[in-house]
Amino acid sequence: MQKKHKFSLAQKINVLRASVMGANDGILSIAGIVLGVAGASTSHWAILVSGLAGMLAGTVSMAMGEYVSVSSQKDSENQAIETVKEQLKTNYQKEFDFVQNKYVATGMNPKLAHKATTEMMGENALTTTVRERYSFDPSKFTSPYAAAIASMISFPLGSLLPLVSIFVGPQSLHIITTFIAVIIALAITGYLAAILSQANRVRAVLRNVISGIVTMSVTYLIGFLIGMVA
Repeated sequence: MQKKHKFSLAQKINVLRASVMGANDGILSIAGIVLGVAGASTSHWAILVSGLAGMLAGTVSMAMGEYVSVSSQKDSENQAIETVKEQLKTNYQKEFDFVQNKYVATGMNPKLAHKATTEMMGENALTTTVRERYSFDPSKFTSPYAAAIASMISFPLGSLLPLVSIFVGPQSLHIITTFIAVIIALAITGYLAAILSQANRVRAVLRNVISGIVTMSVTYLIGFLIGMVA
């Protein structure tokens, strides 16, 4: 019986990252579209059609973009692995010395570094060398399919927020309710993205919210100006 493949923590985090970024892009992209159209027209039909078209286009674009991006990364990692395999066959000592010097450079005692290198290289020379040279584990690839599916699901889910909020409540408050809903959602996705990337959470939230406010303001203003001219 074959063992089921289990995602590593790093692989799960990469899928979560694709999900969070997909939702974030869905929120911001569709908010820009519906607010831009709302600035130019009060037609609910025009806003709805534009939002749905943007959702469909964005979903396909995000999924394909994530697939191509992760596939390109995987191709580069495969090339690095093949290079290290060849180096280990033709000049094992050079790779051994590289790993040992890497450990010494971190402040490890040279004798201890030699012992650690001998043990690590003896256990799995390929994994050890790839990890030290290129900073990734060759046994833990990120699946381009998983990343693409995560984006394909999260983008339309994120898109629903501005698409729904633009029709909630009195028509005179549609713009305000959309602004508020999107800002809250962007604060949440910015916070989650910061957790996944171990970045400064306050800075990430502020950056996400400010970029959202600017995007929504600019698109609404452009739509409003076009509506005045038309």
